[in-house]
Amino acid sequence: MPQLSDIPPQDRRRLWETMLLIRRFEEHIVDVYGQQEMQSPVHLYIGQEAVAAGVCLHLRPEDYLFSTHRSHGHCLAKGADVFSLYAEFYGRAAGCCRGKGGSMHPCAPEVGILGTTAIVGGGIPLATGAALASKLLGQGRVAVTLFGDGASEEGAFHESLNFAALKALPVVFVCENNFYATASPIHQRQPHDDIFRHAAGYGIPAAQVDGNDAAAVYFAAREAVQRARRGGGPSLIEARTYRWKGHVGPSCDWENGCRPKQELEQWMDRCPLERFTQRLLQSGDLTEQDIRGTLERTDVMLARELERAKHSPPPASSEVWRHVFHETK
Repeated sequence: MPQLSDIPPQDRRRLWETMLLIRRFEEHIVDVYGQQEMQSPVHLYIGQEAVAAGVCLHLRPEDYLFSTHRSHGHCLAKGADVFSLYAEFYGRAAGCCRGKGGSMHPCAPEVGILGTTAIVGGGIPLATGAALASKLLGQGRVAVTLFGDGASEEGAFHESLNFAALKALPVVFVCENNFYATASPIHQRQPHDDIFRHAAGYGIPAAQVDGNDAAAVYFAAREAVQRARRGGGPSLIEARTYRWKGHVGPSCDWENGCRPKQELEQWMDRCPLERFTQRLLQSGDLTEQDIRGTLERTDVMLARELERAKHSPPPASSEVWRHVFHETK
């Protein structure tokens, strides 16, 4: 059984800093969303930070990442720019999609994020295709797709696993199983909630991990990404986790009667950031002074970039059709 000490010290620190960045990035959104100036719908990632951090730590800038409508954490963990994301959410010209994509469709090609899609399961075949291109062109790039439990019920999920196995593609499928598709619990949709079991039918290696344990995600992702790089084909990782906020917006689903409050409280007691922070304190990798200093620097930076994004100019009216379609002669 791998231990925390099996993670290099610099990776332990990066895991923690990435989770902290994601958490505070989104909590700043919660703080300002009620002002009604950020009018893009936001699907918050709070509570699931260990998955994005643990997976993306193994990826190179040129590796491909395909995400979902709940993409903020994935994008940040892959290296997307904080200001360009905030500006996109405000619909500003300086946004990563020039203010046209909003919260659900950011892209950052410079770090391998070719685009995110709000179509349930839509990123899965895109990652499979990117992995096919990488293999055919000899690029050596790995493709990763993160998706929710609802996407595992789409045909594209099964078709992509089958094709990826058939062609031994360098792709890692990561299911963030938070047990709800919008407000529909998985036990009302499926006879079991072990999504990793689907991989066996396609002969794909699979792992089920505690998605609130950053170290567990780190080790599973390391094995899967290394397998893909050496030509060993695809893998499926099921990370069992839980989102704290509602399906969309800064409220909580229990406030709308969509799930039990007690269930949320039980998962909050297993906060991935707090759990990993305590482990690093016990191991001596962190001190209380480290935590205070990093938190202060992170908050100052996020507040600055959020304010700069808020006051940056919107796109000109002449931009309305630009980058929407491509004309060929």
